[in-house]
Amino acid sequence: MQDDADRQTEVRALLAELGTAMIATGQPVQEIEEELAEVSARLGYPDVQTAVGPTGLMVTLTSGGASTYRGAPAGLRLHQSASVRLIRHQLVQGELTIAEARGELAATARRPVQQPAWLVALAWPVLAVGIALILQPGWANVAAAGVGALIVLVLVQLAERYEVVKALLPTLAAFAVSLLIFGAANAGLLEGPLRTVLPPLAVLLPGALVVNGMSELAAGHMQAGSARLTYGLAQLGLFALGLLMATALLRIPTSTLVNLRVDDIGWAGAPVGLVLIGASICLMEGVPLRMQGWVLLVLSLAFGAQLAGQELGTIALGGFLGAIAASLGASIVELRRPQLPRLVLFLPAFWLLVPGSLGLVGVTELAAGRESATDVALGLLGVAIAISLGLLVGSSIGRALRGRRPPAPADALAVAASPSPPAAD
Repeated sequence: MQDDADRQTEVRALLAELGTAMIATGQPVQEIEEELAEVSARLGYPDVQTAVGPTGLMVTLTSGGASTYRGAPAGLRLHQSASVRLIRHQLVQGELTIAEARGELAATARRPVQQPAWLVALAWPVLAVGIALILQPGWANVAAAGVGALIVLVLVQLAERYEVVKALLPTLAAFAVSLLIFGAANAGLLEGPLRTVLPPLAVLLPGALVVNGMSELAAGHMQAGSARLTYGLAQLGLFALGLLMATALLRIPTSTLVNLRVDDIGWAGAPVGLVLIGASICLMEGVPLRMQGWVLLVLSLAFGAQLAGQELGTIALGGFLGAIAASLGASIVELRRPQLPRLVLFLPAFWLLVPGSLGLVGVTELAAGRESATDVALGLLGVAIAISLGLLVGSSIGRALRGRRPPAPADALAVAASPSPPAAD
């Protein structure tokens, strides 16, 4: 009897550690609950009940039984997310003991990015340049975006040391970048400053929070979805506050706060931007070199579908089609190449699709008195709902396809999750 109680305690601890690691990867709570139930059933507890939220979870193995709560750690990078997925797969296949799985999870949380720190830092301005090539492809705008990204990088590093900077990071980053870019616009060095502010801030914008919140609400998880959505919108407001403080200090006329697109570079800007976005995200997130081409493929599929939807209809239609392409494309690649985890392929495309940047434009125009609150709110919700529905459709089709194929062997998956020497790349 005591042995059974001890085993239940160990299983609950494992599920709590695995579940919070999955929260840290950025998965919606409905997917986490489904996958934890699969693991628990394999371990002999099919009646498991979990309550997953954005910041932690509670798990009990039997109705009325003891429960375990665990808070989620800080967000994991993509190479760590691949390891978490491998551990979950090996548990389902019965290839890891409970103690081994817990040890692997602890090691994954400590696993650093393999690339040098200077190369990871370089990825920040490269990412901003790539986004600028798509969002605001003017030579002066692209250069300003790269310089702004360096300012954001310095602030992020300071936030790791000082709590006050961490708490005020959205406002400080938006304020500093806006001073630079709107100051350059005042001096006549560039046009379209509002869209130029967005690329340096893109890595911090809460678009993923907004879309994940909408996805969780659509799946019936009201508490998690509403909490994530509210937090994301509040963060968006803090970014807009910093931007408006800078424009007020510089006395920028409201006529300058307009959604103007500059196109000096032409058609070549978008493909070059996609390559730079994919490469920089892979550097920042520690994605192995052998997987980066597939990341770029899914990223391109999502961008192409989004662009086609915008040409045929609206921004919301583009988001819907792009989300389907990203989610379904990642699932199909995983079916063909089991060593490529779907989450690692999907998330970079998801970050390209999220409406955080467009939302910041809308909130800024609202504060400047250029748009009505109703129009801005409906626009934000429309795009977020469209992307969320696209994710649900794509993931549902992907699950149906995976259900028709045997599970991938764990040794193939281990290729993606475990470090390897540079020569193997």
